[in-house]
Amino acid sequence: MKKTVMLMLALLTSLPASMLGREAQVASPSGKLVVAVTDEGGRPTYAVTFDGRQVMLPSALGFKANFGDFTQGLKITGTKAEQVDKCYEMRQAKQSHVHYVATLLTVDFENGQKQKMSMQFSVGDHDVAFRYLIPRQRGDNPKSAVILSEQTSFSLPEGTTTFLTPQSDPMIGWERTKPSYEEVYQADAPMTQRSQYGHGFTFPCLFGLPPTPSQGRGTANAEHGGWVLISETGVSSAYCGSRLSDCKSIEAPLGAVGGASYQIAYPMEGENNGVGSVAPGIALPGETPWRTITVGETLKPIVETTVQYDVVEPLYQLNPQLASVNPYGRYTWSWLIWQDNSINYDDQVKFIDLASSMGYELCLVDNWWDNNIGRERMAQLSKYAQQKGVSLMLWYNSNGFENDAPQTPRQCMNTAMARDREMAWLKSIGVKGIKVDFFGGDKQETMKLYEDILYDANRYGLLCIFHGCTLPRGWERMYPNYVSSEAVLASENVFFGEDAAKRQPFDLTMHPFCRNASASMDWGGIIMNKYLSKDNKSRHTRKTTDIFEMASGITMQAAVQCVAMQPNNLTENELPPFEVEWLKALPTTWDETRFIDGYPGRYVVLARRHGDDWYVAGLSALKEPLKLTLDLVGIFPAGTQLKYYVDDRKTGQPTLSTLKVDKKGKAKVEIQPNGGLILQR
Repeated sequence: MKKTVMLMLALLTSLPASMLGREAQVASPSGKLVVAVTDEGGRPTYAVTFDGRQVMLPSALGFKANFGDFTQGLKITGTKAEQVDKCYEMRQAKQSHVHYVATLLTVDFENGQKQKMSMQFSVGDHDVAFRYLIPRQRGDNPKSAVILSEQTSFSLPEGTTTFLTPQSDPMIGWERTKPSYEEVYQADAPMTQRSQYGHGFTFPCLFGLPPTPSQGRGTANAEHGGWVLISETGVSSAYCGSRLSDCKSIEAPLGAVGGASYQIAYPMEGENNGVGSVAPGIALPGETPWRTITVGETLKPIVETTVQYDVVEPLYQLNPQLASVNPYGRYTWSWLIWQDNSINYDDQVKFIDLASSMGYELCLVDNWWDNNIGRERMAQLSKYAQQKGVSLMLWYNSNGFENDAPQTPRQCMNTAMARDREMAWLKSIGVKGIKVDFFGGDKQETMKLYEDILYDANRYGLLCIFHGCTLPRGWERMYPNYVSSEAVLASENVFFGEDAAKRQPFDLTMHPFCRNASASMDWGGIIMNKYLSKDNKSRHTRKTTDIFEMASGITMQAAVQCVAMQPNNLTENELPPFEVEWLKALPTTWDETRFIDGYPGRYVVLARRHGDDWYVAGLSALKEPLKLTLDLVGIFPAGTQLKYYVDDRKTGQPTLSTLKVDKKGKAKVEIQPNGGLILQR
């Protein structure tokens, strides 16, 4: 791989004396992605170009702390560039082996009071990650600080469109549980469109850049001239989670025109039931989380990025009990369709038996189990499951004091003493994981609760899934027993209302490009019932085809994946045998992920490799059949005869046939409306 370091520190001598500044530039190893940092006018800014095109206009940097102002009166005092070249392994994300190569630039700043801070930029071929480094100041003080606000912004060119979901008001919705990070995405909206609640947008944030004149109409880039995904990673108990504000027109002091700017916003006062500061406190020397920008001329770098893991490190070692086995797999879940009434001993036995017959590793027992089953019988249920080759995961309420969600068990995960007692019991009865629900926002107080749950769970050999929660930010690598989070308007809403069922194809063709591109996502169910009801005859119908649902098990990435089959799917012979056999063999861990084709909210085709086996899966949200020619070079050799799972054009029924890869490594396929496809050897 070509390794190029470009570093420039120079006076901008063409400016008036009062505006003189210094600039540092750093390029990716390929030289295509370039970041320029300046202190022009005493205000730190950065800009990003990709392949000669400016994709991030001059954007503000800096912060205000309780001991100093680092937004104005700053000057660059020094720079340092070095190469990053590292490899690491992960089992529960989109790639199992990652080779990260980047250029790391550190830019030192000093304000008018001689106080110091630094910026670090880690620049890969398609990714920029940056953060603030804050040292102790003169006299070795202060040794701690509160970061009151950040000026950090992201300024995008005029004509950029957005693919965003809004940040909710705090303490609204069902039992005052919002924000739950379960709002609706909008596709191709203008930057000028205000967020639904007026609080900006939840990470990750996807943007489509306008086409350049040279790209023109009638080309593959007719709608967009490139893509930008903005998010953050490395958020632990040492900081709060952030979001993007609503955009503002770019004005002085940046001196830039022709775009709009989004700024980092901290949590709202009302989050976490008003408990805890909105401003994070950090020990010094210290650093902020990494903010990330992924850039691509196509959507391929967006879908395949690993930057959220590249710049963070594990905070502890995986429990040997989990490290010695593969703890991931598939789980059955009664609650999605059978709801609260199913949380009883006899019904859970049915779903354990279903998991066992399918060869699935896990069964999730949801809320109210402590009341409806009881702890003594839960121990018996866990023993029964283990005899059937299945392990249990149990649901918990995170509360505490964050909201009014009534479901129990409550107050088992909110303190160290309660967790220690509860997790020791879970380990004693052979439970393998927990699903913890109803968190209170993005304050540092809440981030500490996530971290404490994860660390304590690891001590007892438990995997963790979170629901009613925020976006995970690098957590798969930081916390090795972490699996996935909801943080999306997920499958339960397909059950609750027909509107969400109708929107499901849009949602699941949106998330591979934004929510699931940034982190593991527990959508919560490959739904195989035709109707959203226990009897499979009443309420509203599922709006997707069987093949769509099966393919979503590949396009959605989570190392512990819910297959929301119901006992009737087997006993009433509702599913063709080839579907059942395919669902039995569905992998959940992946060694490699490749983007093949798609557009956010319309359709997606991905390839994922498990060991030596490739799976190509496609989903469509379009109203007309979608004909595609897929480039399968490097996935399946030319001439390979493939299994072709697809919906019949006339009947919409699932079919299994064969398809041959041509001499050029391509295959012509057709996906039906709200349908899917799967290709594999």
